[in-house]
Order: sequence, then structure tokens, then C-alpha cells
Amino acid sequence: MMRDILCVGLNPAIDVYSIADKVEPTHKVRSRNAKYDPGGGAINVARVIAVLGGHPGLAYLSGGVTGLLFDALLDNHGIEKERFEIAGSVRISYVVKETRTGLEYRFVPEGPEVQSTEIQPLMNYLEKFGGKYLVASGSLPRGLPSSSYVQMADIAKKTGTRFVLDSSGEALREAFDSGGIYLAKPSRHEMEVFVGHELDVKSLGEAALELLSKGTVQNLVISLGADGALLANSGGIVQVPSILVETQSAVGAGDSFVGAMIWHLSQGNTIDAAFRYGVAAGCAAVLTTGTELCRRADVDAFFKKIQSI
Repeated sequence: MMRDILCVGLNPAIDVYSIADKVEPTHKVRSRNAKYDPGGGAINVARVIAVLGGHPGLAYLSGGVTGLLFDALLDNHGIEKERFEIAGSVRISYVVKETRTGLEYRFVPEGPEVQSTEIQPLMNYLEKFGGKYLVASGSLPRGLPSSSYVQMADIAKKTGTRFVLDSSGEALREAFDSGGIYLAKPSRHEMEVFVGHELDVKSLGEAALELLSKGTVQNLVISLGADGALLANSGGIVQVPSILVETQSAVGAGDSFVGAMIWHLSQGNTIDAAFRYGVAAGCAAVLTTGTELCRRADVDAFFKKIQSI
């Protein structure tokens, strides 16, 4: 069966989540209720698509003893996977929620160094993908050139696939300059870094339209945190506010947004409807603890409310 969506994870992580009464320096911080999940941008996107009823593919880099654990954790999520071996070990990210304050402490290591020769088999694999959406999400691992996502965009052009990018830094900037992006989802902060100064909602929309005028990106989705999100394309600008909910954890909210939006698009829905479905998923994600991401019932319930906004 031809998959409609292929996610690409170049810097996956084992996400560990636990709770502790108090986080303080020097002393041992006793944590409990540890939960382990396969994580990293593209992996979370694929997990969300699977939760919503889709059948995504996932091409990812994995290596070391931690890579074996990562692969085993991934087996529990019903995702068709294609693993590409690297010499380095998959990183381990750690989130601790302090119960006395409700604050989350997130420790995110940089991950292994990856050689250009190690990623080439994955790039060759992407050239054989003929589905609808190629989704690249997450940071680039050390060692890879910042043009790696540009190379993926070029492959998508050749295969007639819509390229979706959710990244940051120089990799995002080079992709914006080179083009071939169907949809990009920078955060408000990432847009401010891109333009070089702070932006309010109005100037953020103006910056988005200016970027779109270059013709390198077709659709821009910008997350605004508690203010919701903004969609900019040739049809103009649409802003949808967030629904106020009691936040359990902000982990994976952006990935839930991307996964839900692409899945909804793959079902033949409009970009505007898919955008609203993504906002619903982002809201649903903060209802869950740790690395659980979103639940379909919550996403659908929020989507009904957002459709009327």
C-alpha cells in the first residue's frame, strides 16, 4: 500500500518523563513514575498521525545501544519504519515535572554527530517515495550540512511530493532561501530570529506575507502560544485563537499541530480546515502529561469549537 505521508527524523530521541516533588541543585532529585517514549520532531509527528487514524511512514537515523531501545519503543506505535544506521548513539532527553510548582524542566542534549556519508542512503530512499507529503521535522544533528533540508526539498520537487518543514536556525533560513516548501511552521520566536527583531501579531503577519512574496514557501503557519496560530498564504492571513485549557504539559504541542494538519490535508480537506484541525491538536496536546502528545477524542472535540471561530 502506498503511504501518503512519509516523516523524516534525522535527530530522534528517547524521551523520558518523570515527576519529582522538588528540583534543586547539589542534592539528589528523587523522581518517580518514569515513562519512556520515542521522540524527536518527525517521530512525534508520525505518532500523532497514527493516533488520528493515519498510516504514516517514518525514515530515521538510529545507532548505538540507545538506538536499540529507541527502535523497540517505536514498535509500540504502529508506524511503518525504515531505519538507517549511524555510528553515534540516539540521544536521551529528560523532562521532570516539579509537583510543588507545576513547572517542567526539560533537558535536551544535542545528539550524535552524523557524517554526510551516513545520511546518503536515507536520501536515496526519499527519491523512491511517491506519496503526497514528505514531512521533515526537528533539528539537524551535528555534522550534517545546513543545506540538508534543501536537498530534501529538491528531492520532493523531482518526485512531485509536497515538502513540509518544521525546523529552526540556519537550516530553516537556507530552506526559505532555496524554495520548494509547500508548508513551513516556524514559531513566533523563529520568525523574529529570521527577520532580526521582535514582532507583534500584526507585524508578524506582514513579515509572513513578505516571505511568501519571494515564492519559496506556499503556506506559512506560525504558532503564537496562548494567542493561537496564524496561517499565511496567497489567500491572505487567518488567525485562530487558542482555546484556554488547563495545561498539563507543553511537550509535543507543536509536533501535534503539524501531524494533525498534514493528516487532515491528506484526507482531502482544505488548507484552512487543516489549519484549524492543527490548532485543535495543539490545544489537545497540552491536556496530556509528559510525552503522551494528543488524543483523537480531544482533537475532534476542540475542532468542533474552532470551526465556528
